[in-house]
Amino acid sequence: MKITRDAIGRLADAGDPRFKRVMTSLIGHLHAFVEDVDLTEEEWMTAIQFLTDTGKSCTGRRQEFILLSDTLGVSMLVVMLAQARASRGGLKGATEATVQGPFFWEGAPEKPLGADISNGVEGEPALYRGRITDAKGRPIAGALIDVWSVDGGGLYDMQTGEEMRARARFRSAADGAYSFWSIRPKHYPVPTDGPVGRMLRAMGRHAYRPAHVHFMVKAKGHAPLVTHVFDSKSKYLDSDAVFGVRDSLIADFRKHKAGKAPDGRVMAKPYYTVAFDIRLA
Repeated sequence: MKITRDAIGRLADAGDPRFKRVMTSLIGHLHAFVEDVDLTEEEWMTAIQFLTDTGKSCTGRRQEFILLSDTLGVSMLVVMLAQARASRGGLKGATEATVQGPFFWEGAPEKPLGADISNGVEGEPALYRGRITDAKGRPIAGALIDVWSVDGGGLYDMQTGEEMRARARFRSAADGAYSFWSIRPKHYPVPTDGPVGRMLRAMGRHAYRPAHVHFMVKAKGHAPLVTHVFDSKSKYLDSDAVFGVRDSLIADFRKHKAGKAPDGRVMAKPYYTVAFDIRLA
């Protein structure tokens, strides 16, 4: 249509070539969508109000726009494209990335390796262990590792309004090893009390994520990585609400009887161990 050509034509003097390319495609696809579905004025105003409500739902501890991006599969698509570009550039062999999600909290306390980060949250104790290496398996010492998860009831500390719990950061040892105690996470629903929740209900979709623990790993000279380890026994591995499951990130949570754990800690009740190595490009 002429209006589409005219709208794109207004970008003729855009100084940034990448910005010009992105906006040209955005305008073209958006106009094509409106024409394809024969969008009504009432529907467009509903869409504008939805986006307005999404913005109003954002706070310092809640990012509704990230949740919207996640539940539409856009976040995961961007992650996959980024890793594909890195692979084409020769950065192969890294652990697969997945979505960061809306519950990362900057400034988690740094703990010594082997520490218990559960901070009293509900849940079954679990020992997480592994090594941080480069893509060829060489150990990376001093890598900064942020970890966070829900409690045993399926809520993040940011949602309960409490201090940081089941959340911390560590530095990998000289041989790249890391270890910490937390809890075995539960599957949980993403927040549904806002506009994204209304959208999911209108779509007839469930809001659940399978059980997982988040990892964010950074090391000098290596590409940063955001990933998860998923519980192989969890529900919703095949229908994650944010499309974040990758087969290579699914691990077994092995159950053990009470007694001495592999790190020497004496456990008064049954516990789990999880092995999860992370490779950085």
